[in-house]
Amino acid sequence: MFLFDLTLETPAENVALDEALLEQAEASDKTWECLRLWESTRPMVVVGRSSQASVEVDLDVCRRREIAVLRRASGGAAIVAARGCLMYALVLSYRARPELRSLDVAHRFVLESMLAALRQFVPGIARRGTSDLAIDELKFSGNSVRCKRNTLLYHGTILYDFDLALIGELLRMPPRQPDYRQGRPHQAFVTNLPASRTAIREALVAKWRAQATTTDLPRERLRELVERRYDKDEWNFQR
Repeated sequence: MFLFDLTLETPAENVALDEALLEQAEASDKTWECLRLWESTRPMVVVGRSSQASVEVDLDVCRRREIAVLRRASGGAAIVAARGCLMYALVLSYRARPELRSLDVAHRFVLESMLAALRQFVPGIARRGTSDLAIDELKFSGNSVRCKRNTLLYHGTILYDFDLALIGELLRMPPRQPDYRQGRPHQAFVTNLPASRTAIREALVAKWRAQATTTDLPRERLRELVERRYDKDEWNFQR
C-alpha cells in the first residue's frame, strides 16, 4: 500500500485529492491501494455528497469568518476540519479484497482495523453507529465511503487536539443522528483521542503497512476536479 502524507495548499485541493486518488486506482489495471494522511492548517467545513449545506452548516458564520465550505464525493454529514483533526483516506481495491463489495463488510473491516491501530491509546474505544469511533459514548472519529466499480474510498476524521467548540460554532444539529447520540449538542457528543499526531500517524502507517512512494500524484486530474467542481459554488452549494 502506498503512503501519501500530504497536505496541499488549499481546502479545495485537499478535498479533491481523495477523489483523484480514487479515480487513479480505478483506472489502473493493477491492484493499487493507498493511505493518505493530511491536516488542514485552517478551519474548513466539508459536507457530504447528498447533504444540504444550508441545513447542516451555519453559512452566515462561515462567510463572516471566511471559512471554506466544500462538498466531498462521499456521503455522510458535515464535518469541521482544522489543526488537531487528522484526516485519513484509504483507497482499497476490490481485486485484492472482493468481500468489501458488501458495504457492511467494508465498514466493519476498515473500522476494526482502525480500532486495532488506535486501542493502544485508549483500550476501551469502540465502533458506534454505522461509521463512528468513540471513547465510551463520545465520538472522536467520523467516516464515510464512496464506491466505484473496482475500488472504494473510505475516509474520515480523527480528533486529537481539536478545538471542539468550533464544531458547534459552524455546524447546526445534523438532520440524521445515530441512536447513541441521544440528541446531545456537538460539544457534549465529541471528544479528542488522547494521543499526538505523530503517534497516531505511526500507528496507522504500521497497521496498514503503508510505504512512502515516488508514484506521481494525479496532478492533472486534481487540477480538473478543483477547477470544474471543488472551487465552484454550483458543486459545493448545489443543495
